[in-house]
Amino acid sequence: MGQGLTIKELTDAVGSDITPRMVRHYHQLGLMPQPERSPGNYRLYRDQDVQRLQRIVALKQQGFQLSHIHKLLDAEPETEPATLMAQLQQQYRTIVGQMTQLRQTAAALEGLLGRDRHCQTTQAEVLAQLKLLEVETQTGLGGLEKLWCGLDAQVHAHPEAFQESLQRLMPDLSNRSEIEVDLLSKLVLACGDVSLVPFVKLGNRAIAASRAAFSSSCQVVVDVPTVSGAIDQTRLAHLGCQMQTLIDNPHITSAAEAEQAFWQNPAWKDRLQQLPTGCVIAIGYAPSVLLAVCEAIHQGILQPALVIGMPIGFSHAPAAKRQLMASSIPFITVEGTLGGGLLAATALNALLESLIEKPDCHCYLSK
Repeated sequence: MGQGLTIKELTDAVGSDITPRMVRHYHQLGLMPQPERSPGNYRLYRDQDVQRLQRIVALKQQGFQLSHIHKLLDAEPETEPATLMAQLQQQYRTIVGQMTQLRQTAAALEGLLGRDRHCQTTQAEVLAQLKLLEVETQTGLGGLEKLWCGLDAQVHAHPEAFQESLQRLMPDLSNRSEIEVDLLSKLVLACGDVSLVPFVKLGNRAIAASRAAFSSSCQVVVDVPTVSGAIDQTRLAHLGCQMQTLIDNPHITSAAEAEQAFWQNPAWKDRLQQLPTGCVIAIGYAPSVLLAVCEAIHQGILQPALVIGMPIGFSHAPAAKRQLMASSIPFITVEGTLGGGLLAATALNALLESLIEKPDCHCYLSK
């Protein structure tokens, strides 16, 4: 590397939108070691600095905070893994606490912004009184409760206007197709959490693949009876699609039970490997089912038209979803631990409905 890289050359070598200002910030935090200096007092970086910054960028892109990265990269060799894990666990609990506070803030804002036009008069009155509460702090929570009760009194006068509320709360989806926006809206309504949207991932022309498969009367396969019970059987029959439940034990009602059943009975895995080409698979409970699907796809044993992978879990589920997103198969998933049978069924139902209600729509091809 000769005399070393300047800070600008360092950031150019690493890429990923890293700037010299960010590098200097990492120096201040102790995340990057102080480099050598040139006779003109310029920072000079070596190969190990490039590698260090690349590791920081990679871990940051995976969602780790800088404090986590500091501990992961700078743990002494003699540090017990249990000690490092305990430190990270404490930081995790801190973050969950922060998320709880943010969720409370979001809930308060949703309580105002999510009101439909029938509540707008009361809403304006509440906003005006909230300004007074900032001055008359002695009113305390009792005053706030009275305000919410006044606002909530309007909910008995009419049904909730879900779509109107969603328009105020959903993020900007102008770059998404009409069918995808409808899918995302239905997923949000299924769980009541607008923050789900950024975690929903569609890949490899998932909507186009689903429409082609359903139009060809494909077989639909779900992991457990709880998911099959939430599928719109009327629309499936209208399209001539047959449904199969992979783990057809009616007593399974949880992800833990589905996971154990799949491991304990080899017949379920054998059945999975015999699924027909071009089927649509929806997994909402057992992460090992999705892992087995991805493995069968990788081996060329299984060739589904679409995989809706939304199992629940804290270790296997995120790994299974990453494998699904790395495959060439069209997919719809929810990153991380989020998921569930209701979300998987909601996604499938939304695709069925959009095909039947808008068979000639091609908006998804232009986005």
